[in-house]
Amino acid sequence: MLPLTLAETGTEQIIRKVGGSQEVRMHLENLGFVAGGSVTVVAQAAGNLIVNVKETRIALDRELASKIMV
Repeated sequence: MLPLTLAETGTEQIIRKVGGSQEVRMHLENLGFVAGGSVTVVAQAAGNLIVNVKETRIALDRELASKIMV
């Protein structure tokens, strides 16, 4: 298991765990980041990520992306 920030670009990953406070977990779940779901890193720039999750592109800062374990 590794944080989403270390995932290889262009490879579909399965979300294993979403960490952080209850508020952060709820926010990420509302965006579609749930355990068992898939996510693909589209691009990385200055530590920030653009990802595909549930057929939607979402930009995440490094702090939020590090709470998603794949």
